Amino acid sequence: MNKLRLNLYDIWEVLSAEVRRVFSDPTVLLIFFIAPLLYPLIFCYMYRTENVQNLPVAIVDEAVCNESKRFIHKLDATPEITIAYKCCTMAEAETLLRNNKIHAIFYFPKDFSQRLATLRTAHVGVFADMSSFYYYKAALLGSNAVLIDEMHTIELERYSMEGLTGEAARIQMQPVSHEEVTAFNPTGGYGSFFLPALFVLVIHQTLFLGICLLGGDARENKRSLQIIPARLRTRSIHRVTIGRALCYLLIYTPICVMTMWFIPWWFQLPQLGNLYSILIFLLPFLLAVIFFAMTMGNIFVRQKLSPMLCFAFFSLVLFFLTGMVWPQCSMPKIWLWFSYIFPSTPGVQGFIKVSSMGASLADVRHEYLTLWIQAGIYFVTACFSLRFIKRYKVFNAI
Repeated sequence: MNKLRLNLYDIWEVLSAEVRRVFSDPTVLLIFFIAPLLYPLIFCYMYRTENVQNLPVAIVDEAVCNESKRFIHKLDATPEITIAYKCCTMAEAETLLRNNKIHAIFYFPKDFSQRLATLRTAHVGVFADMSSFYYYKAALLGSNAVLIDEMHTIELERYSMEGLTGEAARIQMQPVSHEEVTAFNPTGGYGSFFLPALFVLVIHQTLFLGICLLGGDARENKRSLQIIPARLRTRSIHRVTIGRALCYLLIYTPICVMTMWFIPWWFQLPQLGNLYSILIFLLPFLLAVIFFAMTMGNIFVRQKLSPMLCFAFFSLVLFFLTGMVWPQCSMPKIWLWFSYIFPSTPGVQGFIKVSSMGASLADVRHEYLTLWIQAGIYFVTACFSLRFIKRYKVFNAI
């Protein structure tokens, strides 16, 4: 009993000392408390409009027929597209596109009506501004919606010419009815797709950076042994690792609630999971990130600004490795295995399933167990790497 009480006291002493270190460093305070809330708010505000509406486009109608006019009228009626200019030549429309007055061109060739009249395939040219993915998406969605509707209209006209009208023509045109439903992303917006992954990466990177900054500051100012109480330097120091981890865990739990639950709810992002399941899933994720950051900080960080370079370099790499930009099934095996060094990979995949898709913990058992395995491995490496700090000269004990 006395031994357990002593162990708990040691952990509490380390936790208290680590809290003092965190709140005495303005840079760490900025990274721990401002960045995890500011970044999600900025990105959610930027992507609050999931899709571009009323994209200005130009029309080049060389056919000048009833069919092309009907197509143009339907284009202008779509919420994605607004016809801003009607040009006589492609050169005129291209000039408008280069001057950013429009973001897409719809071109109807001279033989548009003749090809329809002779039961051949007619073509409509769509030239989109690729400076933004949103411009391309709006032009494509609007044109596809009109194209499908026009195909149905043309088919009905052709069946009517053959004497097939009414319900019989509609059944012949579409023998199997279907309804398109966008699962877990009803608006089809890019923000709802990538913002949940961004939330996890923000938590991962800010927590990693803050812990490494504390370690780098201690190394740079030759105070590495301040994180180890004097009486623990000659014995097992796993209690030091546990105490520091509890400090970061207590700090980041409410931050995770704000970043990964309240902010998505405030901006009405798809959120089918409950808070309890999200927190249970995030527990091994936070522990894995904490112990991973301790290990990297103990082994590689020698100066306070060194982690800044890692943060800038690895942030984009980690986003690609999560499988959100490029599917993991198409990645080379070496990159797939490399991605599981970082807790962000199973963290992003599991969090999206739990939060955006309403999956249970049983449904994400692969990601959940992977995070616990990472947490266990990095806890061991954090303890062993901390032992090497005892070789440094003792300057100031806690």
